[in-house]
Amino acid sequence: MPVRSPHRRVAGNLGRAWVLHRTAILRGAGVVALLALAGLAYELRGPLAAGAAFMGDMAQARFADAGMAIGEISISGQTLTSEQDIFDALGIQPHTATTSFDVEAARQRIAALPAIDSVTVRKTYPGDVIVTVTEKVPVARWRVDGITFVVDATGAQIGEDGGAYGELPLVVGDGANDDALVMIRALDQYPELKTDLVALSRIADRRWDLIYDTGLRVQLPELGVARALRNLALYQSHYQLLDRDVTIIDLRVAHLVALRPAKTEADLEADRKAAEAALKRQLASSRPYPLPPPAHLSLPSQTTLTQ
Repeated sequence: MPVRSPHRRVAGNLGRAWVLHRTAILRGAGVVALLALAGLAYELRGPLAAGAAFMGDMAQARFADAGMAIGEISISGQTLTSEQDIFDALGIQPHTATTSFDVEAARQRIAALPAIDSVTVRKTYPGDVIVTVTEKVPVARWRVDGITFVVDATGAQIGEDGGAYGELPLVVGDGANDDALVMIRALDQYPELKTDLVALSRIADRRWDLIYDTGLRVQLPELGVARALRNLALYQSHYQLLDRDVTIIDLRVAHLVALRPAKTEADLEADRKAAEAALKRQLASSRPYPLPPPAHLSLPSQTTLTQ
């Protein structure tokens, strides 16, 4: 028998392999081809993305030139939210085509704004976009660090007070926003206590003070606020306590009312003279001693009423 050449032996082996394993070979070749295409697409991802964006811009320009560009935007329902913030959230650029404008994506961006409770976005052909928003309901103004915010029932900030919500109660201090609604609802039961009320001050995030325009401060307890308000309403009804010449009404101790009367002109003059005399004595003394408290820090005697 003649001896076969090496080339014929290799060809014969390949032929047998193709006959016996043709399916596996085809599958492997397909996998290799897909991997090669994926690698090529990864390497060309930048140019491909740029090309896709260019084609999209070209399509938008074509639609815009055909009279399908967004030309009018109608926004309604906003008070705390500025029109500029809503417009920015829409994401509409010059020559944006109505056909390519994503209504749902724009709606989600607007809904994420702090004061927005719900929003609808509609587009009408050939080039109108209509935005209708419903904002959260403000319940109080909260002043902290010199800035006044408007807060909702949960205490969340929904915008700065631009002067449009001056009728809302004013709460002051750290943590006042979180408990504002509870205190406001408690005061609503006693309208007579809200006359000339300027602010509700949160003290150490534990209790409340009522501050009136006369400078009167009513100190409420940490616990038993409802009882203290009820008693204060009775004192006002029977004794006009809020109209008296006092600077502090202390209700922090149950069954006890402590009053701090306002200083008269004679009291202020006496305090001033006492401070001047003390200063003269100290300057004349060879052994200095601490000065007494200034006149404006001296505490007058308290008048205490028991229930």
